[in-house]
Amino acid sequence: MANLDDLLKKMETSPQNIKYADLVKVCDAYFGEPRQNGTGHKVYKTPWAGDPRVNIQKGKGGKAKPYQVKQVLEAVGKIERSL
Repeated sequence: MANLDDLLKKMETSPQNIKYADLVKVCDAYFGEPRQNGTGHKVYKTPWAGDPRVNIQKGKGGKAKPYQVKQVLEAVGKIERSL
């Protein structure tokens, strides 16, 4: 199983080839449990004002949607810059 640093590097270099389960693992680690989980979407709360959520859903073949991978990377970067 890949660690978070490896997953983040893979997300940066190849956002179209990320497994949905790996994206969920990253989101759980950075944002905690999703506040919505019963539908096809997982919605995570973020610690800043504005649009305070990260919304992900499974794409075709168990992959994450590339634009959502990029959104998660932006949110993770924002969290790491604030530390």
